[in-house]
Amino acid sequence: MKQLLPLLILGLQASLGQAAELKTPGDMMFANYFKIETKRLADDCLTEIQSLEDWNAKKQVYLKQLHEMLGLDPMPERTPLKATVTGTVKHDEFEVRNLHFQSSPGLYVTGNLYVPNNLNKPAPTILYVCGHGRVRIDGIDYGNKTHYQHHGAWFARNGYVCLAIDTIQLGELSGIHHGTYRHGMWWWNSRGYTPAGVEAWNCIRALDYLESLDFVDKNRLGVTGRSGGGAYSWWIATLDKRIKVAAPVAGITDLKNHVVDGVVEGHCDCMYHINTYGWDFAQIAALVAPRPLLILNTDNDGIFPLDGVNRLFTKVRRIYELHGKKSNLGLVITPGGHGDSQELRVPAFNWFNKHLKGKSVLIDKPAIKLFKPQQLKVFNNAPKNERTTKIHESFTLIATDEPEANDPEIISNLRRKTFDGWPEEECELNIKKASDTERDGVRMAAYDFDSQAGIRLRMHVVHKVGLAKGATVHMQVLNTSQAEDMAGQLEFGAGHPGVYITLSPRGIGLTKLTQNEKHITQTRRRFMLLGQTLAGQQVWDVRRCIRALRTLERCASAPLELWGTGDSASLITLATLFERDIHKIHLGDYPSTDKEQPDYLNISRFTTPLQLINLAQRKTEVVMLGKEKK
Repeated sequence: MKQLLPLLILGLQASLGQAAELKTPGDMMFANYFKIETKRLADDCLTEIQSLEDWNAKKQVYLKQLHEMLGLDPMPERTPLKATVTGTVKHDEFEVRNLHFQSSPGLYVTGNLYVPNNLNKPAPTILYVCGHGRVRIDGIDYGNKTHYQHHGAWFARNGYVCLAIDTIQLGELSGIHHGTYRHGMWWWNSRGYTPAGVEAWNCIRALDYLESLDFVDKNRLGVTGRSGGGAYSWWIATLDKRIKVAAPVAGITDLKNHVVDGVVEGHCDCMYHINTYGWDFAQIAALVAPRPLLILNTDNDGIFPLDGVNRLFTKVRRIYELHGKKSNLGLVITPGGHGDSQELRVPAFNWFNKHLKGKSVLIDKPAIKLFKPQQLKVFNNAPKNERTTKIHESFTLIATDEPEANDPEIISNLRRKTFDGWPEEECELNIKKASDTERDGVRMAAYDFDSQAGIRLRMHVVHKVGLAKGATVHMQVLNTSQAEDMAGQLEFGAGHPGVYITLSPRGIGLTKLTQNEKHITQTRRRFMLLGQTLAGQQVWDVRRCIRALRTLERCASAPLELWGTGDSASLITLATLFERDIHKIHLGDYPSTDKEQPDYLNISRFTTPLQLINLAQRKTEVVMLGKEKK
């Protein structure tokens, strides 16, 4: 055996070294996988809608699903807004009221309300939702509402009331939009949390505030914004029928652009819902129908590419045609990149004039900034009870370790809301022997198999020659550090009394990604856009490896024990809930909180790591190993 191990290990290390040097095997596999999965979702988008009757039957289901994917099911309580005006700025044609309200207790929203002078009746009103335009002077944040003040001023000078609100990031009270993008907060996926949900909720409450004002025409409410504000315009226009007209600017494109073309790498988390139900973005846009909707974009926008915008528009137009409201949907494309241009503003302004005022008039006033940021600031000091900066910690409701958990409901939720990205039908395993060597009384073999379309993995099988049939099979699911030490794993397997099998799930070992943190982060973010997570699909890999090893004569009916440490301990626990005939699982360094465990879509909303252990114990024997590694 001492002669065999160095040869096997040398070959394995050469493979791993080559993968790291070329930076291609895992990356190429994942790129192909993303194409397959994106196409599957894109091809399915709105295909079940063939008539207006289909749409009417499905629309409420879609709306409920979107609420859930934004963390708004159940909806937060509509508590008192406690709206407060902290100052007023005068202009010859209008005034600006600097104000704040609490969309939930302690969740402060700062904004500027632009009110035309001499209003004699309720006016059409625009909710302007700001994009990412930071204004910081001498270390003080003035809010992105001050960056976009020219929009509010234009509306007021043309007879509209306009409320421009700060977002939770880049506002006066600066929260976080980049949890997974920059801060490693993958538990956002587990909790079903996205800052898009907070922004949507703040918009809903902004409409509540506007409806409380006697000079606002409640039947003539519109929304617009660009970039991030364009995205938030989509959320509120879709969720709230009080919005009668929408004109999002550079705020949406399709799934292919985001996942396959890499646009996700230019967007923070606020641009995305947690895609539990596997939607393409046209499904969101279609929910505005049949209300007037103008989609605006430029022809050279690197993060909202024209081809994806056109594909999305084509799918949405079909839904408007079913309503007989084709003229209520518009598309404006102007030259340029991702910028706030006059060419984009004028059509949006005209759209609101047409649909909220019932007329088109000459746009003869430019949108210009009239105030210093200091004039539009709401707070002198942040309120002591503010939760805005930490709202990601508490916005979504999560499960607790209650002993009376509903086990069948947890399993059902896991399958529908966490692992719905698993294939509906299992593909053929296509098992092929990659190597088979016997020396010094030990046999080592490697088998490749298909976990799902686009994902091919390898398991190593080690046992002593002459081992009695029916000997226990020990399957070790490797974590990242263990996969990097395959020499140690093989040496351990050579001395193992039973059959020793190792699996490196996708993204580990031979299929690892280029070891660049940004690249790994952006690859992981793509999974959520497909209604998956990397860890969630690794659980599927564990299940498929069990299927593969059962095809081997020696392992077909032998007792099976699973081993995992750290992240892989979590993987095998979850796999056990969906597999039969697992004799025992051995868990080392099992994660105790949802922030420690790998991210699985929505899982923290209905169960905890402890409850998962309890569920596993109902199916098999569970051995806790502490931090011991096997």
